Amino acid sequence: MSRATHFFLAFKYLSLSTVLCASQQTVQSETQQVKGIVGQSFSFQERVINSSNLLYGDLGSIANVYPGKRGKITLEKRFENRLHLNNVTRYFTLSDLQIDDAGVYTVENTDEEKKRKTFELTVYNVVSKPQVTECNSSSCSVVCSVDNEKEVTLTLYRGEEILNQTSSPDLTTDLSLHLEIEGKNYNSTYSCVASNPVSNETVLVPKCCSEDGRANDAGETHFELKPSRK
Repeated sequence: MSRATHFFLAFKYLSLSTVLCASQQTVQSETQQVKGIVGQSFSFQERVINSSNLLYGDLGSIANVYPGKRGKITLEKRFENRLHLNNVTRYFTLSDLQIDDAGVYTVENTDEEKKRKTFELTVYNVVSKPQVTECNSSSCSVVCSVDNEKEVTLTLYRGEEILNQTSSPDLTTDLSLHLEIEGKNYNSTYSCVASNPVSNETVLVPKCCSEDGRANDAGETHFELKPSRK
């Protein structure tokens, strides 16, 4: 290979590299982990200036906006009447969230200064209210339980102290915790808390023993508690 040919190829490679780098600087991309709640609305917080596309997973573009056009075009039927561009915030907003709306969304602004921002959306149900389902006075014990859903944790507290905690990826089985109250701790306040990344619910645990810490009338009582007011 001649020196001239070698110089030409090197120059071509550098020119191509420069173009690619410039392109990468023009289109910025970042990913943000976000959470939504079933039934509520979620806004993808990247302002649409003039023209933009909203991409969703393998479906590609599900909405687009361009200058002089009001509103949007929704390309996926499941988002009809739920996806719009907020004219005040200029955010794409998805209402009445469903569990299967979870996934990767990208706001792609197609103005002169191109910018892409990616959101990985996880959608959760509001956590169920825990229940104290058993109060066994013969052993001064209670059982607290809650419906298990995605990333739910059930925790037993004595005051601010965590006594026990459980969670499980098996969503077919409820979460439950057993609490046995010793006489010396009778006057303490116990609570049962169910939580997930978007919500929490608390109930106070009733007293099943007499004030001296001895069991009340032998037997087992089944009941359901209303949640405490927050």
